Amino acid sequence: MRLLLVEDDPRIAGPLSETLSEAGYTVTTCTDGPGGLHEGLSDLYPLMVLDVMLPGMDGFEVARRLREAGIEAAILFLTARGEVGDRVQGLDLGGDAYLVKPFETPELLATLRAIGRKGSSRTALLAFGGGRGQLDTVGRTVRWDGTEVAVTGREYALLDTLLQSRGRWFTREELLSRVWGLDFSGEARIVDVYVRYLRRKLSPDVVQSERGRGYRVDA
Repeated sequence: MRLLLVEDDPRIAGPLSETLSEAGYTVTTCTDGPGGLHEGLSDLYPLMVLDVMLPGMDGFEVARRLREAGIEAAILFLTARGEVGDRVQGLDLGGDAYLVKPFETPELLATLRAIGRKGSSRTALLAFGGGRGQLDTVGRTVRWDGTEVAVTGREYALLDTLLQSRGRWFTREELLSRVWGLDFSGEARIVDVYVRYLRRKLSPDVVQSERGRGYRVDA
């Protein structure tokens, strides 16, 4: 499942992102409220983890604006403030759960699994390639001409990102942020490599590219 982590403290964000990735989540990290809101409004994430005390805009305000925009992702608040009033406010604003720092990793993962069932309810089969291709967001599988194609987790995440905003051009940097994460330190050309993998496994024209605009998948 794709997960958006909005946490400004690098001492927490880095290890937490690594823990979530090891648990099987595809994690995108933002470090402030406005960035988290912008990323959340893309509606690419069934699950979000929001710190409450964020620069620029607190997590409560981020959640309020996301709900007003019709974003139905499951939201877990993380905060050092454990007062009842704060917990009630977060839940009233559309949050699904609330964890007070410090917390234990098993408790965090169990909470995410519980609220993630809500986020997974929006999953569907996404058709592409003129109907020849199907991406199953429940089973995390890809089919082409009715036959399942073996793809890696990164290839799946790249195709899923392009399909969730089909027709939109993505730059290499945007795809790096969404698929590899903000803390990825490798070369941006890795995106080109994985696009070639998808073209080789599915069809040469399944992912379109244009100089100066990037990559996209059409309806």
